[in-house]
Amino acid sequence: MSAFTLYDRPDCPYSKRVRRVLDVLEVDHEEIIVPESKPDRDDLESITGQRGVPVLVSDDLPDGYLDDSSEISAYLKEHYN
Repeated sequence: MSAFTLYDRPDCPYSKRVRRVLDVLEVDHEEIIVPESKPDRDDLESITGQRGVPVLVSDDLPDGYLDDSSEISAYLKEHYN
């Protein structure tokens, strides 16, 4: 089981940025593609309280998740670089 779960969209430039950092740093993660329509993202909202992507989820994160691509990238670079 992966330590991280990334909720994202293939067409989202912010998600693409996070996927690139995860790949470059070779961080093991599970990827969950959320529905295109924000109203259909109930599962994501139940975990994070919001419907936007990308979101990185892990028990190791202080609040259980990060929901900003810049914060996600900075966290990963700090801990896995």
